[in-house]
Amino acid sequence: MELGLVGLGKMGGNMRERIRRAGHTVLGYDRNADLADVHSLQELVEKLKGPRVVWVMVPAGAATQSTIDELAALLSPGDVVVDGGNSRWTDDEKHAVELGLKDIGFVDCGVSGGVWGLENGYALMYGGTAENVAKVQPIFDALKPEGDFGSVHAGKVGAGHFAKMVHNGIEYAMMQAYAEGWELLEKVNSVTDVREVFRSWQEGTVIRSWLLDLAVNALDEDEHLEKLRGYAQDSGEGRWTVEAAIDNAVPLPAITASLFARFASRQDDSPQMKMIAALRNQFGGHAVENTK
Repeated sequence: MELGLVGLGKMGGNMRERIRRAGHTVLGYDRNADLADVHSLQELVEKLKGPRVVWVMVPAGAATQSTIDELAALLSPGDVVVDGGNSRWTDDEKHAVELGLKDIGFVDCGVSGGVWGLENGYALMYGGTAENVAKVQPIFDALKPEGDFGSVHAGKVGAGHFAKMVHNGIEYAMMQAYAEGWELLEKVNSVTDVREVFRSWQEGTVIRSWLLDLAVNALDEDEHLEKLRGYAQDSGEGRWTVEAAIDNAVPLPAITASLFARFASRQDDSPQMKMIAALRNQFGGHAVENTK
């Protein structure tokens, strides 16, 4: 089938290649003309045969909104827009209504796989009506990993991005657990080869995972992570997961703690720790370190 793909960055560019390898035709548009097959959304739409499927892979928020607004003015009834970025599920509901007024279908799709997706396939979580999903299904089949798993029609519009949001929340907590374990192992004198301890966990343990494999890769490149600054950004999905948990009265202590740990990483000199140090000194006479 034919697909229009908007956004050809690290993810979008590799997705275009994987879809083409599966025998489909992909016309890609990107603001970077060196990456693009066509040079405007209008040209993209004009070159696709109807009913059209256009997959959007641009940053969540204003960029996605403006792209969908422009596509709404260019597409025809029966066409389908897929948002494969990291949009919030509440935005999906709004986009479906806006496009639906023009009889244009909408499917939201959470995509996981990163830079490894080209070779390994992408885990896909999508939401929308059965009719609209069916129009995109050949592309889902091309992108997913080999085998029976890695692709799911999660529910109605918004379900795909909600599932991906929860996936990323779990990812936050798993990474935090590995990070805390690594720091503790590095701290003690009795463990002399932390990297090989991590490597030994890759087989036969209940904590083996792809994230563990990636941790070993990182330690092979920089054994004590001395080249890195202890600062971790968040994409927004961890925050949305915690907010959704509050809205639904679901306790998420591990995921919430992992999100707050990222916030703490951005403080060179934690104000909270200053207060804790001051209080420990006041009630117990514990030593404090003064600034120079």
